[in-house]
Amino acid sequence: MSSSHSDRLTHVDATGAARMVDVSEKAATVRTARATGRVLVAPRVVELLRGEGVPKGDALSVARIAGIMGAKRTPDLIPLCHPIAISGVTVELTVTDEAVEVSATVRTADRTGVEMEALTAVAVAGLTVIDMVKAVDKGARIDAVQVESKTGGKSGDWHRGAAGGELR
Repeated sequence: MSSSHSDRLTHVDATGAARMVDVSEKAATVRTARATGRVLVAPRVVELLRGEGVPKGDALSVARIAGIMGAKRTPDLIPLCHPIAISGVTVELTVTDEAVEVSATVRTADRTGVEMEALTAVAVAGLTVIDMVKAVDKGARIDAVQVESKTGGKSGDWHRGAAGGELR
């Protein structure tokens, strides 16, 4: 683990009790995070998404809006996340031959990062895709939801695959 990473869980105190991290002393800086994931779907779903659409309507537009809403509601869903001022959220969905690829980028100028907001946007968009296609594909599933990059803050920039950028 590189020296820029903490060697302890930040949301647990010395006694092991869960806590919300105090960010009041941190500087408000511009921060971004990008997360990705995918929804694995049956070939018939791919055909419908590329053609006449699924029975419930415009699945990708609904999922995009749901992802944006998910990012905005992250502190309501993840107990120890700080409510922060989100400056922007972009959710992109791309239909491939076997999946719907989801990417979310979240921006803020605040005291803590937006990785959880980006992850939540991807997860909620993915869940919405499943809801929209479940009549055709009951086996659709979300896969590989992960942070790809983050910028800003005291710990600086991080990019998956870069030197020191792997989580494992």
